[in-house]
Amino acid sequence: MRLYSLSVLYKGDPKVHLLKAAYDVSTFSFFQRSSVQEFMTFTSQLIAERSALGSRASVKEQEYLCHVYVRSDGLAGVVIADNEYPQRVCFTLLDKVLDEFSRQVSKMDWLSGSPATISYSALDGYLSTYQVHISGT
Repeated sequence: MRLYSLSVLYKGDPKVHLLKAAYDVSTFSFFQRSSVQEFMTFTSQLIAERSALGSRASVKEQEYLCHVYVRSDGLAGVVIADNEYPQRVCFTLLDKVLDEFSRQVSKMDWLSGSPATISYSALDGYLSTYQVHISGT
């Protein structure tokens, strides 16, 4: 059971943009890592873009299961995991991350922010905590 990525995005007009993300691509070979990370970023944006405001969904993409939660204010979160990772835990994580993010990052920054300009460092910690929490390692 693995988590590969955790992303926070903003679903504005006309498209979705990435605000912050964390990745765990350590299980892939060194030469695959950047393309896998690119795929996960692209997939997260695409799924958030296709999801309605106020919705939750789980979408199978290749060998991954992508869990998306788009809040009614346009803030969205996407977790990419393997097929065995429990769906309920993914949505609990998304709830927690989006609530915390919306408290710590001004809504003004959602509109024009990018991973380089948003200061929110908790994603890597959440990704590793939930990795360890489930796998027991």
